Amino acid sequence: MQPRYSGKVRELYDISDTQMVIVTTDRISAFDHILPTPVCGKGRVLNQLSNFWFGRTQHIIPNHIVDSRTENMPPFFHDDFFQGRCVLVKKLKMLPFEFVVRGYLFGKMWEAYKNKECFCNISLPAGYSLAQKLARPVLTPAIKHPVGHDEYVDMCQVEKELGVETTQYITKICFKLYLECSSYALSKGVIIADAKFEFGYDEKGVLLLADEIFTPDASRYWDADKYRVGISPASFDKQFLRDWLLQHQENGAFPFDQVPKDVLLRTGQLYQTCLHRLIGP
Repeated sequence: MQPRYSGKVRELYDISDTQMVIVTTDRISAFDHILPTPVCGKGRVLNQLSNFWFGRTQHIIPNHIVDSRTENMPPFFHDDFFQGRCVLVKKLKMLPFEFVVRGYLFGKMWEAYKNKECFCNISLPAGYSLAQKLARPVLTPAIKHPVGHDEYVDMCQVEKELGVETTQYITKICFKLYLECSSYALSKGVIIADAKFEFGYDEKGVLLLADEIFTPDASRYWDADKYRVGISPASFDKQFLRDWLLQHQENGAFPFDQVPKDVLLRTGQLYQTCLHRLIGP
């Protein structure tokens, strides 16, 4: 069996006209580039965390998961490699947007803010510092592109594409997901600085939460004990890897094939720490 789609991290296998299996590999990407060396065990961490959050948020919005047990999938997925890294899901008609809720000023929004620019038509007052908590979370949508960077847009463009009512519903859901789950994470000593959500319609026209949620690949996780405003926070995601690449770039080029084993090992340990903090060993 061959995947019908192979992305930066995950592979999609068609099972029927209405279902598919998503396999989360150990591949890791940074700055839209897949590194040649994987991070051992990363896929299972992502899959377990995503399934955990999907389970905790079903009362907010239904999701695409059908089953996470490989024994209930075709025999191809019974191999040891697939254990803990597969999920059987509904096929959906995916929306062309992803929605990022930002609770702290960081990343691309911080870069825009430093340059006194609006971000997704959102203008923040003066006086914010790097990694500072926002007065209230903001929603920054982006158009998904199969290759290269996603394109950030404002909510007016989303409304034109999806309609006002659907856009308002998605906005409400995104904030509710972020606020409820970030509150839980904070009780475990973890700050969720931002989180990405994707949605799609099933065959009955019901809007479902899809893709992955609240994983270290789809969210920024910071150590609450070490968090300080004004500095890049200690994180439980691949920011550690990004920082190494930024420190070692030459003439704007990143040394993707020269990342030391200890950097990849430390990145994997951070993913594991995130999982244990939130769920337990």
